[in-house]
Amino acid sequence: MNSNTPEKSLTFLEALSLVVGMIVGSGIFLKSGVVLAEAGSIPMSIAAWITGGVITLASALTVAEIAAAIPKTGGLYIYLEELYGEPVGFLLGWVQTMISYPASIAAQAIAFATYFTIFVPMTAVQRQILAVGVLLFLLAMNIISTQFGGRIQLAATVGKLLPIALIVAFGLVLGWGGTSSIQQPLPAGTGFGAAVLSTLWAYDGWISVTNVAGELKNPAKDLPRAIGTGVFFVIATYLLFNLAIFRVLPMADIVASSTPAADAAVRIFGRIGSTIVALGIMVSVFGSINGLLMTGSRVPYSMGSQGLFPFGRLWGWVSPRFDTPFFSLLLMGAVALFYLFSGTFDTLTNLLVFVLWIFFTMGVAAIFRLRRVHKPRPGGYRVPFYPLTPIVGLLGGVYILGSTIWNQPLQSLAGLGITLAGLPVYYLTRWKSAR
Repeated sequence: MNSNTPEKSLTFLEALSLVVGMIVGSGIFLKSGVVLAEAGSIPMSIAAWITGGVITLASALTVAEIAAAIPKTGGLYIYLEELYGEPVGFLLGWVQTMISYPASIAAQAIAFATYFTIFVPMTAVQRQILAVGVLLFLLAMNIISTQFGGRIQLAATVGKLLPIALIVAFGLVLGWGGTSSIQQPLPAGTGFGAAVLSTLWAYDGWISVTNVAGELKNPAKDLPRAIGTGVFFVIATYLLFNLAIFRVLPMADIVASSTPAADAAVRIFGRIGSTIVALGIMVSVFGSINGLLMTGSRVPYSMGSQGLFPFGRLWGWVSPRFDTPFFSLLLMGAVALFYLFSGTFDTLTNLLVFVLWIFFTMGVAAIFRLRRVHKPRPGGYRVPFYPLTPIVGLLGGVYILGSTIWNQPLQSLAGLGITLAGLPVYYLTRWKSAR
C-alpha cells in the first residue's frame, strides 16, 4: 500500500451513514418547539421543515456533482482550491483544521459526558475525564482502521435512529390528543423566515462526507448517491418525527418545552421514555464525534499532501501499517483536547458560523465554474434541473449569511478576522516551499 494514500475501504452504506449521522444530532430532539414557536402554527411549522429540506437537498445535489467530478480526499477545501484558487481553499482548510472541526469534537465530547450523568451522577472533573476517554477511544479506532471508523459510524447511525423510529411509530399510531389543539392560537412568532433558518441549522452537516471521497471504493458513483439519498431520508425522518410529536403533545406544551421529544417519549412510554431519548442523544453525539474525527482529519491530510500547511509532510503521511492518516488524526485529537480543557469550544464554533457559510455558499456557486472548466464525464452524475437547483441552494446560503450579519454583526466580523489570520501562514508556507 502506498504510504501517501489512504486505502479505499469505505462502502456506500458507510458513506450514507456519514451523511445521515452527521446531520441527525441532538438537534432533532430539541428543535421542534423552537420551529413551531417561530412559525406560529403546525401547518407553517411543517412548511418550514419542508422548505429547509428543499434548500438543503438542492445544495446537496449541486455539491454532489462537484464531488463526483473531483472525487478527492479533502472535500470542500479541495473544490474551493481547484475552482477559486489556493488561497481561498487554504483559508477554509485553516479554519476547519485549527478551529471548527476540533472545537466541535470537544463540544460533542462534553455533551456526551453531560448526558451520561443522567444515568451516573458525576462531578465536573469526572465528566471531563469521561469526555477525554470517549475522544481518545474513537481517535484510536480511527487510527487503527478507516473501516473501524466507518463501521462505528454505521452502528451509531442505526442506534440514533431507533429511538426516533419508536417515537414516530407509537406517536403516529396512538397519539394522545395532541392534534386536538392544532387550531389553538399561539403567540406571534418571529416569522416563517426565522423558522426556516432554524431548520437549516438542523439539516447542516451532510457535506462532511465529501472529506473522505478519496477513500470510497467507488466515489464517482457512490458519493452522489449517498448525499442525495441521505439528505432525502433525513427530510422524511424530520417530517415524520415532528408529526408524531404534534399528535402526542398539545401545541402550547411543545412551545413551552426545551425538550419536546423527551416530553413526548414520557407521554408515550412513561418514565422509561426520558431514558430512551437520553440514550438516543448519547448515541447521536457519539456518532458525531466519530464522524468529525474521521472527516475532519482528512483536511490537514489533504493540505499536508500538497505542502500547503506547516510541517506538511507530517500531516500528509499515511501509516503503512494502518492505511490511515496517522498524524492528521493525532493533530485533530490534540487540538480538540486543548479546546476541551480550555473550555473555549462553544465560543469558537459560534464565531465561525458566518465564515463557514460563506465557504459553503461559494461551494454551491462553484457548480457554474465547474461546468466551464471541467469537461463532463460520459454517464457521470449531473445535478437535476440545472440551473434551478443550484439557484435554490444559493438562495438558502445567502439568506443564512444575511440573517447572521443582521443579528450578529460583531460576531461575524470576529469570525472573518480569525479566518484572514490564516493568510500570513499560507504565504509563509508558500515562501518556504519556494525556497
